[in-house]
Amino acid sequence: QVQLVESGGGSVQAGGSLRLSCVASELTYSLGWFRQAPGKEREGVARILTGSSNTYYADSVKGRFSISRDNAKKTVYLQMNTLKPEDTAMYYCAARTTVYGGTWAAFNDWGQGTQVTVSS
Repeated sequence: QVQLVESGGGSVQAGGSLRLSCVASELTYSLGWFRQAPGKEREGVARILTGSSNTYYADSVKGRFSISRDNAKKTVYLQMNTLKPEDTAMYYCAARTTVYGGTWAAFNDWGQGTQVTVSS
């Protein structure tokens, strides 16, 4: 089981920026960021392949969020710019070991989450 520890959440005003970090106990095929707002289902935000530069984003964050990784540090980052109140959610880091499955599927290991709150 992969251990994942997120950090970097906080409260910002709309238009601000935050950078989330996730340290993994080991690298897997893909690492991703998901979020869940109160009363809503969890949704995929961004994911990256640890063996290539391939990245994937939800339409709602394209152009504002950027995912990156540092394999030597076993860390994945989520740079969030131009934040909106609708970005308010608990953000989770997740690990996927298989190449099979849809873009946001097959993530089996999860961190505890870090809260992001954006005020208008």
